[in-house]
Amino acid sequence: MKILMSLTPEVDPNLLVGTDTWDDAAVYRLTPDLALVQTLDIITPVVDDPFIFGQIAAANALSDVYAMGGRPLTAMNILAVEAGVDPSIPREILRGAEAKIKESGAIVVGGHSVDDKELKFGLSVTGLVHPDKILRNSLARPGDILILTKPLGTGIIATAIKGGVISPGTLEAAVRSMTALNREASAAALEFGANAVTDVTGFGLVGHAFEMVRFGKIKARIMADKVPILPGVRELIREGMVPGGTKRNQDHFSSQIRMDSKVSEEQRLILFDPQTSGGLLIAISVESSQKLIEKLGKNMAIIVGDIKEGKGELEVI
Repeated sequence: MKILMSLTPEVDPNLLVGTDTWDDAAVYRLTPDLALVQTLDIITPVVDDPFIFGQIAAANALSDVYAMGGRPLTAMNILAVEAGVDPSIPREILRGAEAKIKESGAIVVGGHSVDDKELKFGLSVTGLVHPDKILRNSLARPGDILILTKPLGTGIIATAIKGGVISPGTLEAAVRSMTALNREASAAALEFGANAVTDVTGFGLVGHAFEMVRFGKIKARIMADKVPILPGVRELIREGMVPGGTKRNQDHFSSQIRMDSKVSEEQRLILFDPQTSGGLLIAISVESSQKLIEKLGKNMAIIVGDIKEGKGELEVI
């Protein structure tokens, strides 16, 4: 979530990444070869199982560090739960989160809880990165290829879960995607010299792609029919399982992008769908893109567009 930012941008020579480019986390330099990555993310349940919800929320928060090219170091739990709730629920949430944090190589160092009628959970994560190896969202170059590392549709699927109309196969695929860390994708982006990276979350693919180009003299082009989609998503759209966040993204970004008339309404809803623990969107040179795809595999690294010269524009064809 990027609405609640600092009202007054900080000026500090050691603040390498702040709020000015709407990046995924802040980066603060400690020494010439070491910097802190700091982020915070909290979500409401997207699945019924509290252990799996804890895993998803943790992967979602850790993703911001990976999007900056960082290595997660410590995590603090943030839990909002109603007093008197079955204690097994928060216990399982924390247990799921701890399992995913350990998988990342980080450790849990504490946290905070509040009494709230609506269940929420997330993490404050601190990571480390070399100041010269930060992956930013705003440095894509003309000629770059855009690669997406996870399929879309988790917002639509979460709505279907709440509506009780989800199939076991669709749920399984969505859980597998949302609980997967972006660690390997981040490492590959670093290894092969990606120019820009962001993770695809609440603003949907087109919203985050627009963030990548809005501050530069470039234009992003997304090819709608190349975008990977989780199984069952199209059928759920036809059943009316479209979250309010999808429509809000559509209302907010539609006037700022050029959408080809051949892009179907179904494709548009998928492109605007807010993602939970989505993949990385990577801008990388043509030559290096092939190496990255070979490293991650064609199922995990999908070419969805490219970058050209422009004026901070986004086009969907």
